Amino acid sequence: MRTFFLLLVIGSLMAAPGGDMVSTSAGNVKITPVLHGTVLIEIEDRAWYVDPWSRADYSSLPKADVILITDIHGDHMDPKAIAAIRKADTRIVGPAAVAKTVTEIKILANGETTELHGVEIEAIPMYNVQRGPAPGKLFHDKGRGNGYVLTVGGKRFYFSGDTEGVAEMRNLKNIDVAFVCMNLPYTMPPEEAADAVKAFKPKVVYPYHYRGSDLKVFAAGLEGQGVEIRERKWY
Repeated sequence: MRTFFLLLVIGSLMAAPGGDMVSTSAGNVKITPVLHGTVLIEIEDRAWYVDPWSRADYSSLPKADVILITDIHGDHMDPKAIAAIRKADTRIVGPAAVAKTVTEIKILANGETTELHGVEIEAIPMYNVQRGPAPGKLFHDKGRGNGYVLTVGGKRFYFSGDTEGVAEMRNLKNIDVAFVCMNLPYTMPPEEAADAVKAFKPKVVYPYHYRGSDLKVFAAGLEGQGVEIRERKWY
């Protein structure tokens, strides 16, 4: 238990004012938690947003150079939030299901890659296996949404999107920083998230999209695994 509490303390102490820094061969990458599943990543003075949601306050944040959208649900695909941070030259990447609502989008299917501003973007499957709103239905069907892996200056950043601990997550390789969801009923509980993280062993993991979940359970499930947990303020 002493190791468990020490891990939480170390994670909290590594927060820098305005966000965390990750060193890469292309320079520092700044990570700013925004709200729920919304993340701001600043790469070479460019602002990358994952799933901007209009319940967040963007007044002190930079406009978007790139927006990554994972799925069609309102806390991930939010036209109001996109309009608030979009510039004339903002690039948007998302799955085909999103393109029905969001215009001028680069469509990326599961397993496909593209490159923007020297950053490789890979679309990773995100889906439910067992959880859904009714028998025979799932909250997230396989192939509809994307998680993403960004490769920046030799470092790999993974954003899970809404998913259970599926094989495609467990089989990820060489992930430096991971953002992993955990909330019921839509994704997975913290113990399942911890088990999935143990399988692909990122160097650092940020629990996000965790409203209502007990992060102590997540941390306990990773005790002794050599994965640094960075617990930040998302709510």
